[in-house]
Amino acid sequence: MSLQRYNLRTALLIFVLLPLLALSATAGWYSLKVLENQSQDRMQDEIELVARTIRQPVIYAMEQGREGALAQALDSTSHISRVYSAYVYDARGDRIGASGPTEPAVDTSRVAELMSEGDRREEYKRNLDGEDVYSYFLPLFKDTGQITGMLQITRRASEFEAYITRLHYQGLAVLLITALLLSVVIFYGHYKAFGSHVTAMRQVIGRISAGEREQRVPTDGPRELQDLAVGLNRMLENLNSQEAMVVRQQREQAALEDRLHRSERMAVIGQLAAGVAHELGTPLNVVDGQAQRAQRHRDLNPAIDAALSEIRKEVQRMNFIVRQLMDFGRSNPLQYQPERADRVVRAVLTQVASDVRYEHIAVQVDETRPVPELMIDRLRMEQALSNLLHNAVQAATRQVRIGWFANETQAGFFIDDDGPGIAEADRERIFEPFYTTKGVDEGTGLGLAVAHAAVSDHDGQIEIQTGPLGGARFRIVLPVTRQRGAMHE
Repeated sequence: MSLQRYNLRTALLIFVLLPLLALSATAGWYSLKVLENQSQDRMQDEIELVARTIRQPVIYAMEQGREGALAQALDSTSHISRVYSAYVYDARGDRIGASGPTEPAVDTSRVAELMSEGDRREEYKRNLDGEDVYSYFLPLFKDTGQITGMLQITRRASEFEAYITRLHYQGLAVLLITALLLSVVIFYGHYKAFGSHVTAMRQVIGRISAGEREQRVPTDGPRELQDLAVGLNRMLENLNSQEAMVVRQQREQAALEDRLHRSERMAVIGQLAAGVAHELGTPLNVVDGQAQRAQRHRDLNPAIDAALSEIRKEVQRMNFIVRQLMDFGRSNPLQYQPERADRVVRAVLTQVASDVRYEHIAVQVDETRPVPELMIDRLRMEQALSNLLHNAVQAATRQVRIGWFANETQAGFFIDDDGPGIAEADRERIFEPFYTTKGVDEGTGLGLAVAHAAVSDHDGQIEIQTGPLGGARFRIVLPVTRQRGAMHE
């Protein structure tokens, strides 16, 4: 397995569990060695204690020459399970008493050598039965300090070895059980503390990568994982915000490009309209003047007089279209002046009130207080409001409402009617020149285009909504940065 691909659980196994087990094994090995030495010393001390316990009875039996007492003292050691055999040697090194196996543990010369040294001695030696024994030699002294013999107490060395082997197995078993328990604890602790939370985070990240951008990483678990989850969620929020910003900028750029193309197209149409209007104005005035002079003849046939009146009516209609073409193609700079919104509205109402075609429509003014003072070109704004009001009156059934509004972010005018409203499909094109939903004799398709051009020159916009009267609502929204902000009660 590549080290670049191991997981956290494997890392815990390699960098935590294995070093911990190695340290535990080293500590256990050292502890066993110490315990071996301590156990061996303790077992040797027990033999020494036995030898020193029976030394005085043995010395007394040797001085008195009582073999029965000597044998009884040596036989007393056989009741101690840890003692293998006991031997007594005289001053010449000859064995004079024994308990246990009768085979001599050492020869006479070796005993004499040990007695000549005059000190206790310990040694291991293999006896005739092929079994290692541990021997403890203790010199026997008279009251005068003279060595009278040697006492030998033996113990099986296998007892030492069996005990040490048992300690080894027990230590190994403890090490294995410890390794197993540590593995369980580490793996379970890893799962509870990290594994389950990391798995949940990976699942959520997988769903996010699959396109579920609304998913968020759970913030459970240890503080480090919580901080990581919070950072990931913050990064996701930033990514979503950046993506939304990019989409919004793309839409705004597309809208700006569309507005630019539309403005360029409208400019071309405006230039064309201005040129056509200029060329048609003079001929139409000539036609109207000739028809008017012809009607002054006294003996004019009534049928001819009616035809001339119809000609003059159509010429007037064409002159109205020419004026709208001139207004649409106008590119004179605006003359901004502070104007009260109510005065602009009432001036527009006066223009509509003179049109007898709209006597059946009730036009109401929404007297909103306070009245804002707007920085506008009054003639152009009245022209825009007049065209919008004419359009509303034509579409209305019984009622039209006009008013103004102002707040911290917007200011402007609104016009409501109770007509059929404007379909969604028509709202995108309704401000295009010569586009109309009316009949041939009812509209030219230039009124709303002229109003839109006038409002656009003010850096404003016209919004189309569904009004409270059930019909359409047109809102002229002007930028508040240009407004004086004055309000009048």
